[in-house]
Amino acid sequence: MSEIKQKQEKNNELTPREIVVELDKYIVGQKKAKRAVAVALRNRMRRLKLDPELREDIAPKNILMIGPTGVGKTEIARRLAKLAGSPFIKVEATKYTEVGYVGRDVESMVRDLMAAGFQMVKQEMQETVTAEAEKRAEEALLDLLLPTNEKPHKEAKPKHGPVMRPMGTFTINPENSNSSIIATTLQLGFPIGKNNQQQAINDDANNLKIAEEEMKKANDPTPQEAKENEEKFKATKEKLRTMLREGKLDDRTVELMIAQSSPFPAFEMMGSSMEDLEASISGIAGMLGGNQKKKVFSVARAKEILKAEEAEKLVDRDKVSEEARARVEETGIIFIDEIDKIAVKGERGGGPDVSREGVQRDILPIVEGATVNTKWGPVNTDHILFIAAGAFNVSKPSDLIPELQGRFPLRVELDSLGKDDFLRILTEPKNALIKQYTELLGTENVKISFAPESIEHLAALAAEVNSKLENIGARRLHTIMEALLEELSFEASDIAPAEIDITVDYVNQKLADIVKDHDLGRYIL
Repeated sequence: MSEIKQKQEKNNELTPREIVVELDKYIVGQKKAKRAVAVALRNRMRRLKLDPELREDIAPKNILMIGPTGVGKTEIARRLAKLAGSPFIKVEATKYTEVGYVGRDVESMVRDLMAAGFQMVKQEMQETVTAEAEKRAEEALLDLLLPTNEKPHKEAKPKHGPVMRPMGTFTINPENSNSSIIATTLQLGFPIGKNNQQQAINDDANNLKIAEEEMKKANDPTPQEAKENEEKFKATKEKLRTMLREGKLDDRTVELMIAQSSPFPAFEMMGSSMEDLEASISGIAGMLGGNQKKKVFSVARAKEILKAEEAEKLVDRDKVSEEARARVEETGIIFIDEIDKIAVKGERGGGPDVSREGVQRDILPIVEGATVNTKWGPVNTDHILFIAAGAFNVSKPSDLIPELQGRFPLRVELDSLGKDDFLRILTEPKNALIKQYTELLGTENVKISFAPESIEHLAALAAEVNSKLENIGARRLHTIMEALLEELSFEASDIAPAEIDITVDYVNQKLADIVKDHDLGRYIL
C-alpha cells in the first residue's frame, strides 16, 4: 500500500479534537471555525460507515464563514482538504455570470473539482507503479543508446550483374483526363564479351551464386558466432546500464519522439457541450498525427520523460476516472470565496443583476445537488461539501437569496486578529514567517536572528497599521516583513558571510517613519 494511501486511512480516523490540533499547526486562533470544519469532516467519515440506504439521505452541512480578509478562512479549508486527502478547489464567486451571458458558468467549478480529483488519483496510482516505470524507462533508454545487434540485410551486388540504361522519356495523355503521365524507357541486358558470349553468361551466373552465398553467410551466422555476438551485446548493454545508473551518461544526448501539446488554444463555452467539443478536437488532432515531434534531450532529462510516459501507460485511465469520480462525489470540497460580493444589498429596484442575484440562482442547484457532465463522466454534487466565505463588510448574509442561505446552515464568524495573534503567527506555525525569512537569507550565507522584543514590536506595528488603514489581517505581516528586510535581501549576496541581529532599534529605523507618516504608509504598508 502506498504511503499516501496509508496516510489517508490514518487521517480518516482522526477525531474532531485531533483535527483541530492538526489545524493549529498552521492556523492561529479561530477556534469556532476549526471546530465547525472538524465536525463537518468527522461527520463525512461517519456517514461513509453507514448502510448505503441511509447514507444517501444524509447531506453534508455546508459552512458559511464570515470574517475580514486575512484571518484564515481559505487556509482552514485548504488545510482541511489536505488533511482528509480530499479533492479540493478554491473558486471566486465574482468570476461567474448567469447562464446565457459571457463568462464562466457555475458548473465549471464542478468540472474543475473533477479535474483536481482525477489528477490526485492518477498521481497516487502512478506512485504504485514507479518501480516498473523506472525499469521500462531504463530499457527504452538503453535501446536508444545501444541499438539492436541485428545486422541490416544488404542486397548483393554481383560484379557482372544485369545492366539497366535509360533510353529516353515520353508523355502519355490518358483519355478523359486533364493530367499527363511522364514515363521513362529502360534498356535491360547482360554485358557480353567480344569473343565468348556463353562464357560471359556463365561468369555472371557464377558471380550471382557467390554473392548469394556471401549474403546468406553474413545474414545467417553460425550458432557459435550468433552466441558470441549475443554475449558481446549483453555485456555492452550491462556496462551501459551500470554507467547510466551511476549518472556517467547524463550529459549525452538522445533523440525522442514526444507528444506535443494541442495546437488549439484553450477556450471555454457555456454549458456542458464544451467538454464534448474539447474531446473531439483532441481526438482529431491525435488522428492527424500532429501531436508527435522528434526532439533532442540529455540522457538525464530523457529518463524522466520516458519514466513519465511509462507510468502513464501502466495506469488504467478508466479506473482512475472511476475512482476519482467516486472520491469527488463522496469527499470533494469546494471553497467559494468572495460570496459576499454577489449578495444584493437593499432595494432590488434595478432588476436582478446577472453578476449577483443571477449567479446566486445558478449556484443554488449545484449546492442543493445536481448532476454535471464532465469529460470523465457525470458527477453528482449531492454530497460535495461547500464552504463559502466572505468579509460581509458592506453586505450581510441575509442579503443572499433565502434559498441559498438555507443551503449553508452552519454560520461561523471569524475573529479579527490582534497583536497577540500576530505574535503567534510570526513564531508558532510550522511555516512561521520568521522561520521563512531566516531560511531564505540563510541560503545566501547571511544569518539573521530576531530578538524576542523585536518580534513583539513587529506584531504591535502590524496591529497598529491595521487599525489605522484597511484591516487586511495576517497579510499585513507580509508587507511589514518585506519592508523591514528589503535592503538586507537586496545586499545579502554582497555582504555574505554575515550575521545580522534584528533588534527593536533596527525595526524602528526601517519602519517607524513609514508607520507615523499615514500618507506614506498607505502606499508602502
